[in-house]
Amino acid sequence: MSFPRYSKNPRIEQSLRHSVRDGVAYSFMAGAGETYFSAYALFLKATTAQISWLAALPSLLGSFAQLFSAWLASRTGQRKLIILLGVALQTAMWLPIVWLPYFFPANAVPILIVCVALYFSGGHLAAPMWNSLMGDLVPERRRGRFFARRGRLMSITMFAALAAAGLMLHFGKIGDHTRFAFSLIFSLAALARVYSAIQLARMHDPKPVPHPLDLPPLAGAWARMRASHFARFTIFLATMNFAVAIASPLFTVFMLRDLHFTYLQYMACTALAVLLQFLTLSMWGRLGDIFGNRLVMLVTGGIIPVFPVLWLVSTNYWYILALQAMGGVFWAGFSLSANNFLYDVSAPEQRAVFSAVHNVLSSLTIFAGALLGGFLSLVIPDQIILFGHAVVWTSSLWGVLLISTLARTVVALAFLPRLREVREVRKLTPAGLMLRVARFNAVTVLIFDTLALTRRRLRSSGPA
Repeated sequence: MSFPRYSKNPRIEQSLRHSVRDGVAYSFMAGAGETYFSAYALFLKATTAQISWLAALPSLLGSFAQLFSAWLASRTGQRKLIILLGVALQTAMWLPIVWLPYFFPANAVPILIVCVALYFSGGHLAAPMWNSLMGDLVPERRRGRFFARRGRLMSITMFAALAAAGLMLHFGKIGDHTRFAFSLIFSLAALARVYSAIQLARMHDPKPVPHPLDLPPLAGAWARMRASHFARFTIFLATMNFAVAIASPLFTVFMLRDLHFTYLQYMACTALAVLLQFLTLSMWGRLGDIFGNRLVMLVTGGIIPVFPVLWLVSTNYWYILALQAMGGVFWAGFSLSANNFLYDVSAPEQRAVFSAVHNVLSSLTIFAGALLGGFLSLVIPDQIILFGHAVVWTSSLWGVLLISTLARTVVALAFLPRLREVREVRKLTPAGLMLRVARFNAVTVLIFDTLALTRRRLRSSGPA
């Protein structure tokens, strides 16, 4: 796998290459496996409330796993070992998930919820140490480009795995072999995670002793929080995750149950968003490196609140495909800039602890948001009376989508203007950034990246 150099240190450079391979394997697992957890639950006859728990419980257990990760690292001084423990737990959970419909059909959904919760807890256990490790390995000035390039490879891999899994489920359903199709794609996902673990084990850990997990004194906590870039950013992202989680677990239910999408249509909607992430991550990475991650978050975070309500405009399949494509573009920018901004506002020696605190708060708010969304889906009436006229929902989830939009908008207006850039970057207005995005041509960038890759290969091969 060809990849540009990011460090003059051979061990670090090789570790970054292992990280890329790990990311590609992880993306295969996520595309063929994680993406279809909700669809699998619906196949096992899960209710809307159970789908909400499927999204909520992993966040709750994951928050405790993150704290345990930071505590364990401060006691053992081992980052890579904790990462591998988390990955091992994830890998092990695939076995019961695959065999549920064969051995426990009567209790398949509750057991699936527990297994998925433990599966994601493994990921949460590894996340703070992985963030800390990558923060030490990736040079600061190249961070946006590295994660954008790595993210693009991950996105195209996820796209391919997601599409292949969707086709397998589509033809499996036609032949009445849906259960076997799920078993097959989940088994392949497990094998991908095994390969991912091998790549992680080969990475170099340059600073194996994280900063101890010491809680700050309560005296003056509010003043410190108001003055802290990290605190403002963490509270913003946690509350935004709460608002997003109100609706996000239910989109699969909306497509497969209410809109009666086939597995093929569901796959296309999901895969298109991933494909657009692949095509635009490089652009967002360059913009974040040059003009700052805060500006990218300001623009994308101001747009993503409107996406849920746009689902109410039409149920036409082609409209939803276009909506998913637009969502893929702006969610790619928001996710990448938020991830990189966390590196910007946390000191290297405290990155593992800060990452744990940051992710714990986000996990807890995702748990609360998903439970609220599930509750609202049960209590929102089928129709409401406005000015004497009855407004009938075509789905009980419409009200959930509206509430999620309102919550996202409030969070964006309350927090985004208060975020501050902490690096020296070139000045640009949000309108100027949007103009650059509007002029962006994904096909042209893909061609130039391919030409650059070919040129690097020719240079490395030398004369014949």
